[in-house]
Amino acid sequence: MSSAPPALAAPRLSAFQVLACGAAIVTLSMGIRHGFGLWLQPITQDQGWTRENFAFALAVQNLSWGVFGIFAGMAADRFGAFRVLLVGALLYALGLAGMALAPTPFTFALTAGVLIGAAQAGTTYAVIYGVIGRQIPAEKRSWAMGVAAAAGSFGQFLMVPVEGWLISRFGWQEALLFLGAAVLLIMPLALFLREPGFVGGVAPKREQTIQQALREAFKYRSFQLLMAGYFVCGFQVVFIGVHMPSYLKDNGLSPQVASYALALIGLFNVIGTYAAGALGQRMPKRYILAFIYLARAVAISVFLIVPLSPASVYVFSSVMGVLWLSTVPPTNAAVAQIFGVAHLSMLGGFVFFSHQIGSFMGVWLGGVLYDRTGSYDIVWYISIALGVFAALINLPVRESPILRGPQRVRVTA
Repeated sequence: MSSAPPALAAPRLSAFQVLACGAAIVTLSMGIRHGFGLWLQPITQDQGWTRENFAFALAVQNLSWGVFGIFAGMAADRFGAFRVLLVGALLYALGLAGMALAPTPFTFALTAGVLIGAAQAGTTYAVIYGVIGRQIPAEKRSWAMGVAAAAGSFGQFLMVPVEGWLISRFGWQEALLFLGAAVLLIMPLALFLREPGFVGGVAPKREQTIQQALREAFKYRSFQLLMAGYFVCGFQVVFIGVHMPSYLKDNGLSPQVASYALALIGLFNVIGTYAAGALGQRMPKRYILAFIYLARAVAISVFLIVPLSPASVYVFSSVMGVLWLSTVPPTNAAVAQIFGVAHLSMLGGFVFFSHQIGSFMGVWLGGVLYDRTGSYDIVWYISIALGVFAALINLPVRESPILRGPQRVRVTA
């Protein structure tokens, strides 16, 4: 691949500054969202709504996150991450307040769904990974992405018990309003991610236009395979994150078991995401991804076979935690390795859009099939089959950089 233009190799932010502030932002944004499953029963019981109403709003949230993620990525590549993070933080606070005060399922879908989805697009991985890709040297990039993903996992471990405590202590509406105030801390953190290459809010000159970058990526089979695998990732993790608390309560386990389970997923995913990022510097990322998806299928199968108890839940949550967001660093690092970093936020946004379509299907089907059958069994089985599928399609991914000529793009298929 041709070397980066001089503007992209301009003075960088320090690695510590990028990772510390980026990790703190992801901790807040992802930590809050990971606990939304704790609100399913309090909201539906208090408002007299069905689980499908709640699941549909979170399904819209995931789809909105994916759609707006594309444009948030384009804006971050064009104007820098700072402005995008400011807007995202403000939308997040408004969305959480609207989620607390929504009187109908429709307004709940608009606030918890569309508004918070757009906010997450501007405050999570696509935007932060764009900064990491541009500011961290290639030889440390996969590791740095693992650190940022581990921060999101730590956020889940840190925030989910806090969210459970806020609900039990103050009530579900007040808990959401407290979180709406807390998420505004992203704004001062964003000040430290103003990239020096974006003079006056304008991106440095690039060797490709947006249209050229998109044509190149979508014609490349490995990009298509990475997108398909990410669909499966979204389906599995969002179904489990949103519906597992209710699944456990339906089977006679206490709400505390669900809170601890989600916290364990976050804690062990600190290990998993960091390890995936570090391994991505030393071995093919396609092998890492194939292993993760296959291991998820095995873990879910064993979880459904053994008798359900707090101990089995905690073991399952720990294993799934290692595998939870560990797909994120190798997937995004592979995209950066293949296509370069000039349009990384945008391309990462498109890959993540596929993830969010899967998230929409996972959370929505969970609610629909539960209301129709009184059980989550069918969705569990679908998750197992998709895990095997994703493992197989990641194996043919080619990670070598694309070669570009001076006049035209040459894709080595």
